[in-house]
Amino acid sequence: MTPPKNIQLIGNELALLWEDGTESYIKAPALRAASPSAETAGERDILGVLHGGERGKDYSQVQIESWQFVGNYAIRFKFSDGHATGLYSYELLKSLGQ
Repeated sequence: MTPPKNIQLIGNELALLWEDGTESYIKAPALRAASPSAETAGERDILGVLHGGERGKDYSQVQIESWQFVGNYAIRFKFSDGHATGLYSYELLKSLGQ
């Protein structure tokens, strides 16, 4: 999947324009809650048991401070709560904005 053509922060909502002309809008708290990082989502051991994660945490006041492209497949966001370890694939971003 190709990277977004344009990314803008509109208030507390991320707006992405994709190559196919579609647009995605994702509120910052929802983006933060969907972080694919082990810190947020947890990790499964060899037996499938989930360890860690931040299930049920309130992100309602979190804002996006900045972002950077990672390779040609993902974006890393820096949030106002200090979180900056999740790599959001373009596919994940497009699905969150639907």
